[in-house]
Amino acid sequence: MLVVKSLNAEHKDLVHDVAFDFYGRRMATCSSDQTVKIWDLNDDDGEWVCTASWKTHCGSVWKVTWAHPEFGQIIATCSFDRTAAIWEESVSDSGHGVHSTWIKRAGLVDSRTSVMDIEFAPKIQGLQLATCSAGGVVRIYEAPDVMNLNQWSPHYEINCKLQCSCISWNPSPSRLHAPLIAVGSDDPNPASGGKVFIYEFSANTHKWTRVETLVTVTEPVHDLAFAPNLGRSYHLLGIASKDVRVIALKPTKQDGSQGQSSLTSFEVRQAGQFDDHGSTVWRVSWNLTGTILASSGDDGCVRLWKANYLDIWKCISVMRGDAVENVGEAEETNNSIQPCGGTASGQHTARYFKLAPTAHPSHVPWH
Repeated sequence: MLVVKSLNAEHKDLVHDVAFDFYGRRMATCSSDQTVKIWDLNDDDGEWVCTASWKTHCGSVWKVTWAHPEFGQIIATCSFDRTAAIWEESVSDSGHGVHSTWIKRAGLVDSRTSVMDIEFAPKIQGLQLATCSAGGVVRIYEAPDVMNLNQWSPHYEINCKLQCSCISWNPSPSRLHAPLIAVGSDDPNPASGGKVFIYEFSANTHKWTRVETLVTVTEPVHDLAFAPNLGRSYHLLGIASKDVRVIALKPTKQDGSQGQSSLTSFEVRQAGQFDDHGSTVWRVSWNLTGTILASSGDDGCVRLWKANYLDIWKCISVMRGDAVENVGEAEETNNSIQPCGGTASGQHTARYFKLAPTAHPSHVPWH
């Protein structure tokens, strides 16, 4: 799910990304001031406290992402300076309390253009990291020894032939599903065709191959995300473009010869398309069960989408960031949350509360 919270420490410029760790109790933010900040949730008062802040790159930091905690406290960042970096937390006890520092373990400098997005692979695939660049190249790195994060080997390089803006691993925990990566492009040329590509890794050829192009998505794509799959026979992909789209990818058969399975074919179905934001959509994110999709856009709202029992996707809530400050709980609820299609009789049982305003000039702008 998604937490709406003002940050009490100052970034000097626009915040580009916010990422929560696996347990949702730590948060990393990155911004145009070339810094990354780590926030920890205080158990006593529920406030987010900035516990680390450091300069990471020589240009705007576009994205930050956490590795699975099985590998330790590790984050990766990517930047306009054409590099990506791996950072690990080191905790020490100096006698005056526990002190943590973040150490740069590796720098990935293969890209010749801005590295636009970065994401760790699902735990089942080991400690792998995918990056995509404005030059249209997706690179996949792996740490051969998870105890030595100084060494990262470039294993695969995928040429997408269009500038890339975002990537997403399919987080399915099943070994029955071949590894999938979705790549989005923000190429402004409408004649370039579909702007979302699905790549699959073949265990037979040890190569990543494009198995699907979503030709219906022709507008620049700013973000996309595979939904966690906890038993569905198909995959769900959320896409942020000029509107919000939910795409269902159902494996139908595998293209192979002489009985040897190779690449998967998909039946592609658009499960939903919504222009409720009325403006550019910048981010999409799923909850842990893959049943609710959150989207944010230039309208200043976060909208939540969910499918009903007929598999029809609808907006179930709208969270607005411009509620009046210092109001009572009931009034704040009415100002902050507006259910879509609901009634005043309280058909919606879920409620979301705005935890803090962002009206103060020192607070962080974020979309």
